[in-house]
Amino acid sequence: MLNRRHIRIKVMQVLYAFGGTESDDFSKDQKFLLFSIDNLYNLYLLLISLMIEVQKRSENHLEKSSKKHLATQEEKNPNRKFVNNSLLAMLKDNKQLQAKLESLHINNWELDSEYVDIIFNEILASDIYKTYLETTTSDFKEDRDFIVDVFKEIIAPNEKLYDYIEDKHLTWLDDLPTVNTAILKLLRKVKKDSSAFHFLPKLYKDIEDKEFAIKLFKKTLLNQNALTEEITKKTTNWDSDRIANIDLMLLKMGICEVQSFPSIPTKVTINEYLEISKEYSTPKSSVFINGILDKLVKEYQSKGKLNKVGRGLM
Repeated sequence: MLNRRHIRIKVMQVLYAFGGTESDDFSKDQKFLLFSIDNLYNLYLLLISLMIEVQKRSENHLEKSSKKHLATQEEKNPNRKFVNNSLLAMLKDNKQLQAKLESLHINNWELDSEYVDIIFNEILASDIYKTYLETTTSDFKEDRDFIVDVFKEIIAPNEKLYDYIEDKHLTWLDDLPTVNTAILKLLRKVKKDSSAFHFLPKLYKDIEDKEFAIKLFKKTLLNQNALTEEITKKTTNWDSDRIANIDLMLLKMGICEVQSFPSIPTKVTINEYLEISKEYSTPKSSVFINGILDKLVKEYQSKGKLNKVGRGLM
């Protein structure tokens, strides 16, 4: 679920938030880093559970409508296609998923049910829903495609839900694009006979990704002075006050990665920090960061200090 770019962003945020002073005692910062990364999974579960609650809200809606004193024929015998959606049923009946939600106390929608209503009502008013209910029966593929469209067109871009997520956890805003992408991939790939663990993906692709996060954090934090000196040598014509703090942090992380991660190609490192700077810093930051990192890489190459293993890693 978590990609390397998002890991870099998480490391940057923690280093920036805590000031990143050089010290051997970084346990508090590292604990916060891992908590922040783990909390991304909670956001994933929160959005998955929202779809389950929307299905329950639909059941409740049909039941209440059928019991109205002056219920119409349509209300007495409603189209149950949405309530019986096989993909939503798969999520609702997934015992492993339910156990995970309970163990992490993901029960937000019990207290904040108005957001379930907001999403449910938007679904009812959508053309996606109207088209889906033109027939009374469907197969798994149609059910799946409908939920994919609902998530992509209604849930993911919902502004009120966005505000709710921002209020709950500040770091979740940065996590949201990664989580939404992961959910869409899982929804599109799910099959009728998929394992119950299909919707319980691993947070890290492998143990190397978690080790990358911890090592990048530690190496950058423990070598602040040396990294600052490297940057200073290449910015003699720059007033230090004019360099954005976020740019300095990205440069330190980029230099650290070039120096301490032999298996990561320098081009990958530079491109990753350029892309992060475009999202988190000033319009000119990417040009500045590219110039400094490019100069340092060429200098390390000329002095034989670029320790890269494997072909094509320079």
